[in-house]
Amino acid sequence: MIKAKRQFDFVGKRKLANFVSVFLLVSAVISLLFSGLNLGIDFTGGTAVELAYEDAISLEDVRASLKNSEYEGASVQTIGSANSILLRLPPLENMTSVALNERVHELLPGSEIRLVDFVGPQVSQELAEDGLLALIYALGGILIYVMVRFTFKFAVGAIAAIVHDVLVTVGFFSILGLEFDLTVLAAILAVIGYSLNDTIVVYDRIRENFRRLKKDEDADLVINDSLNQTLSRTLVTSGTTLAVVVCLYIFGGEMIRGFSIALAVGILIGTYSSIYIASSALITMQVSRQDLLSDSREAKSVKESESFLNSR
Repeated sequence: MIKAKRQFDFVGKRKLANFVSVFLLVSAVISLLFSGLNLGIDFTGGTAVELAYEDAISLEDVRASLKNSEYEGASVQTIGSANSILLRLPPLENMTSVALNERVHELLPGSEIRLVDFVGPQVSQELAEDGLLALIYALGGILIYVMVRFTFKFAVGAIAAIVHDVLVTVGFFSILGLEFDLTVLAAILAVIGYSLNDTIVVYDRIRENFRRLKKDEDADLVINDSLNQTLSRTLVTSGTTLAVVVCLYIFGGEMIRGFSIALAVGILIGTYSSIYIASSALITMQVSRQDLLSDSREAKSVKESESFLNSR
């Protein structure tokens, strides 16, 4: 896909990439601090009701029907077509499913209830806490894994890339006001794994090339060569995965639309961070051949590589 002799100066463009990353991160943090996230009922509690009409209905008519009722101000949106409506109702005490169905039919005659999803406030709080812990445990496990497989500097670079991906993806939802629910959180965890996989592939090639690094050879050039050598694999993998996610967005329906958006953004940002953020972190920390030699296993691998090259 990419000609073997073609070289892109990724390392030379790292300052521009760092500026773009800082802009994205600052925008995300500012939006999260001042606007927050549009949390779904999974985290806030409440009831989601999917309604169907025989003919198209205006959202304003639905809101007008709910006016002056206990559901005034509820979120109303179409899902898929103009005759399918999704209501997000605030949590109400002593509201059973039967009473809810009767009340909705009373306020919105002619509607057919297709789905009712209820989440209590205690359950939503537990889901929010468990989701945050899942992110923390994932990042901690990744840090330990990369430190064992590579070295500490490589681990810091991998964590920097993953934190970058998570913040930018979550910030995207905050800036656009998209709903953030459990499916989106699941997508964030998937993005962490996807980004780490890309980063590990790049780091493997960088390590292999460092083993063959001569003492007077520039480490920046080795990192740039490694990025170019893995570029075709990165583009093919990201492109095919993104194509599947786009199909999920188009044909998957409203319930997984947020999941699809989060994955699409995460794949794009994850590919970018594997090329620029992870490698820039190594350059910033001045990773060198000596870092590999400080690890007994790596030192053995380097000596084996040197012996093989000398025998050739």
